Amino acid sequence: MPTTPASDVQTLSYEEARDELIRVVGELEQGSSTLEQSLALWERGEALATRCEEWLLGARERLDAARKSAGE
Repeated sequence: MPTTPASDVQTLSYEEARDELIRVVGELEQGSSTLEQSLALWERGEALATRCEEWLLGARERLDAARKSAGE
């Protein structure tokens, strides 16, 4: 089961969100959870994937800004 409420996802670092997402996917792939547990895991996984994407987009924006200022 998820270790923290979905609201805590926004406080996770990229690495924490990624590692938990890997764990959630593994649990879902096992298929041993009840339907209710699977739905909760899926929702948690969606929130974690969104958090990872936010981190990656932020990193891309910082890289683009650094490249732009280095070119000026």
